Amino acid sequence: MTRLQRLIRIAWVFCRYRLDIFLPLAELPTPLKIFFLLAPWHLFPKPKISRGERLRLALEELGPVFVKFGQILSTRRDLLPDDMAEALKQLQDRVPPFPSARARGIIEQSLGAPVSELFAEFSADPMASASVAQVHAATLRSGQRVVVKVLRPGIDRVIRQDIALMYLMAGLLERYWSEGKRLHPVDVVADYDTTIHDELDLQREAANASQLRRNFENSPLIYIPFIDWDYTSKEVLVMERIEGIPIADVPALRAAGVDMKVLAEKGVEIFFTQVFRDSFFHADMHPGNIFVDVSNPADPQYIAIDFGIVGTLAPDDQSYLARNLLAFFRRDYRQVAQLHIQSGWVPPDTRVNEFEAAIRTVCEPIFERPLKDISFGHFLLRLFQTARRFNMEVQPQLVLLQKTLLNVEGLGRQLYPDLDLWSTAQPFLEKWMRQRIGPSGLIKSLQSHLPSWLEQSPEMPQLVHDALVQLRRSGPTQEQNQAALTLMKKQQKRSDRRWRRGILAAALVGVALAGGHPDAEQWLAQMPAWSWVVLALAGLTVFRSNR
Repeated sequence: MTRLQRLIRIAWVFCRYRLDIFLPLAELPTPLKIFFLLAPWHLFPKPKISRGERLRLALEELGPVFVKFGQILSTRRDLLPDDMAEALKQLQDRVPPFPSARARGIIEQSLGAPVSELFAEFSADPMASASVAQVHAATLRSGQRVVVKVLRPGIDRVIRQDIALMYLMAGLLERYWSEGKRLHPVDVVADYDTTIHDELDLQREAANASQLRRNFENSPLIYIPFIDWDYTSKEVLVMERIEGIPIADVPALRAAGVDMKVLAEKGVEIFFTQVFRDSFFHADMHPGNIFVDVSNPADPQYIAIDFGIVGTLAPDDQSYLARNLLAFFRRDYRQVAQLHIQSGWVPPDTRVNEFEAAIRTVCEPIFERPLKDISFGHFLLRLFQTARRFNMEVQPQLVLLQKTLLNVEGLGRQLYPDLDLWSTAQPFLEKWMRQRIGPSGLIKSLQSHLPSWLEQSPEMPQLVHDALVQLRRSGPTQEQNQAALTLMKKQQKRSDRRWRRGILAAALVGVALAGGHPDAEQWLAQMPAWSWVVLALAGLTVFRSNR
């Protein structure tokens, strides 16, 4: 299908489901308004179904790329009204499989050998068929039972065409919609572009699986199947075939005697461990990708598959998020408001008292209630509506995290509705914060940064010299002369402090090296509080005497 044919197809679906109701006609320039008022979709009667159902059916008819975009969009309560988000949550990847002969051809071309030589057994009928790939069962020559994931032929070209059209529509929304600049629809499409193209590289998915397996090696929480790299390429992925009960099959889990409370609490712990300990999390944890090992029903273990979408957080976002959540748990709404301002998530001129009162109004009703009585979707909707009043911009780096949190909520509600998410998560976050800012965290930070500090310190005089030369060449102004004078004063102070700083640096090196000793961290962690105060005061005295 050519790009023109694809565009005509999209226009036809747009008209058929009368999606013109989503256009901000009142905010468009007059020429565009006239064009849309005379557009051909007015010849079609409006379907007698809700607007959310109309959008869902249109996306399903447009194909897998739009279906997956709708799934991601369903988690964006900041962009969609609640009724539309709920309708899009029902989207399913019911994609017909492509012929087995095509799958065999892709495998043989990618791996450079006939399927009969690569595998002792290969099932012609696929186990599952999704938007970008389908999966076949197989057995290696060694006897290892595996699954073979094969990329859908031609999907890359279809995705490029559809993404280009999405960028066009998002650009129009951002330009002509009053909410466009705040909600960044182009950034939303860009995030989706990155996500879906990551899924087109099965070697990248295999690398994600290997990283998660390493992070949770020998963990009682979750099992990650191993990847057979000898049979993996960009178009083909071969992975250990796992045995377990789908997590959505609650009757089967109960029949196996699984402790549902333990299972639900482990799901929460897995989420927070991935986000805060590893800053690398499985971002597609819907029920179809999660199974349960019930060999020990009293201590069940999760099994995860499909690692095409993973998320990471920068250290600053990680820290701000943890502190925000802890402040939420402690009902310290003022700190929540201050953290939002400090992180730049809301404008710096936001009035803290007003923002604090608005957050309290949203959050207070949900505490001390079991998960079955809390709708995170409703909670997030109210939170986004509140943030909109204070011009809070969308944070693209938190989108995948929000999507994953909603998936975790859904799993928890399904497994053990009485789960207290707050009491389960709070101890984990408090422990993580203690480790981050306590003695062990200090040692790790020194070990990580001190070599870089020492390496860069000899370059400082040259950097100052280069800055002064640049100022002289560009022609002095009063501000530039003042800046140059300030730089020279700082350099003089730095030179005077060099010897004393060298002594302090030597002490820090000693502490950092001690961190490699097996008993050093435990010894430092057990040091009384007054000893840390003395060390801090000593360091301050050394620096203060050189001002």
